[in-house]
Amino acid sequence: MINIGTISNTVDGFKVLDCVHSGAMARIYRVEYDQQLSHGKPDPGFPMVMKIPRMRHEDGAENLISFEIEQQILPSLSGPYVPKFVAAGDLDQLPYLVMEYVVGSTLEELMESGGLQDDPGKIAALGAAMAKAVHSLHQQNVCHLDLKPANVLFRKVDDQTRLDQAVVLDFGLSCHAHYPDLMAEEMRKAVGSPAWISPEQIVGVRGDPRSDVFSIGVMLYQLCTGRLPFGAPSTQGGLRQRLWMDPIPPRRRNPQTPEWMQEIILKCLEPVADRRYPSAAHLAFDLSNPDQIPITERGQQTHTTPFWTHFKRWLHAAGMHYQPSPLPQQQIQAAPIVMVAIPAHGADDATLYSLREGVQRSLGIRPGARLAVVTVVGSSLIGNTHAGKTEANFHRQHLSQLRQWAAPLSLGPNQISFHVLESNDIARALLTYATGNHVSLIVMGAATRGLQMQKLVATIPIKVAMYAPCSVMLVKQQLPFEHLADYEPPKPNLDDTDMDVFKYW
Repeated sequence: MINIGTISNTVDGFKVLDCVHSGAMARIYRVEYDQQLSHGKPDPGFPMVMKIPRMRHEDGAENLISFEIEQQILPSLSGPYVPKFVAAGDLDQLPYLVMEYVVGSTLEELMESGGLQDDPGKIAALGAAMAKAVHSLHQQNVCHLDLKPANVLFRKVDDQTRLDQAVVLDFGLSCHAHYPDLMAEEMRKAVGSPAWISPEQIVGVRGDPRSDVFSIGVMLYQLCTGRLPFGAPSTQGGLRQRLWMDPIPPRRRNPQTPEWMQEIILKCLEPVADRRYPSAAHLAFDLSNPDQIPITERGQQTHTTPFWTHFKRWLHAAGMHYQPSPLPQQQIQAAPIVMVAIPAHGADDATLYSLREGVQRSLGIRPGARLAVVTVVGSSLIGNTHAGKTEANFHRQHLSQLRQWAAPLSLGPNQISFHVLESNDIARALLTYATGNHVSLIVMGAATRGLQMQKLVATIPIKVAMYAPCSVMLVKQQLPFEHLADYEPPKPNLDDTDMDVFKYW
């Protein structure tokens, strides 16, 4: 086995430096390539750490099992939300894992520093960053299943002081849909951190991405109240209480918690996974758009759930059997975020009707989808004082138009949201919104005017289709047969200075 005694030790060409973390299951050391023993390996361009499992006589088999799981899963992951994989040692001879050393502060450290309970905006930003990172894992068919403040790290992505990108650590209890679940096969019991584990994990179901949504809800509860919603139970009976018990409402423990934040938290903590957010992307969306959250009794309550309600749930939970969930990637696809881009002005009835038809077709085959109705207004138009309207009134007018357009869709308040974006670059604004909110499908009108110009200048739909992070549906204008006789297409105004709108349509 590896014997780390002094900083002069080397392992497979890595010089082992100081210990940066010593946990119950592993130790982590800073390392760098030994120039004489690295055999010309190129510098990866980032600092590295080596993770070594604890192998003492009193340590349980789960230490080695969890290390084997992480060694299996981490190399398969990509993206900025996980440490970059570098190398791994042979499990039988030299069990170690070398990865990127991510510099930042863990959520646990941020909690200990204090000052977050009275800053719901900061809590929402941290939660949204966590949800985006977890959604990236789910897109790669991995469920973390051990999310807790010590396993989420925030790092700076610019020169400012804010920490705004989450990096998920420690995949020792995770589950990859395409790999054998060693933890389930060998341990045969609920595995996870008691304070953050989801109800379905307690009864032995692993691999549901909504389990990670539950854990994020626990951490949001901690951030708002400084308390754990279900305590830190140490027995199986204590763990099973979350199958039927509601936590004390956050607003009862901290009256400064906004109603929209409590709405989000308690939705994450629903004991039945089907009642939670269907994906981490939906959670990130709400945390990024709190003004779009419809407040129900769940967000307003400050009283605890009555005893008899809990008793009835207990009777139901006594025979509860969770069913294995579909692959995380399939579950995400079943509940996508669909974005429709509505022109801010210049759109005729045929265009608006065709966009609505396109949205209805898309939602018809995606019953769990959420619709984001987006329009982009030029900054120069908002700044124009000749209209005699304030910026707030300008936004309110466009939001009203979007709601009128969406009314025939008859969607519930939890299925739709409306957004007015400011930008003189319409394509860039749409792409930025789609990327930041993990949109799965963009529905927008196809350019039908200025066709000769398209040979020289790319239209907005073409720009969006070229660079979109997801699928794009371009809808051509059409009207129902009974309205064709009354339809008169608008004539383009070649003197219009807003050429982007002309090119778009």
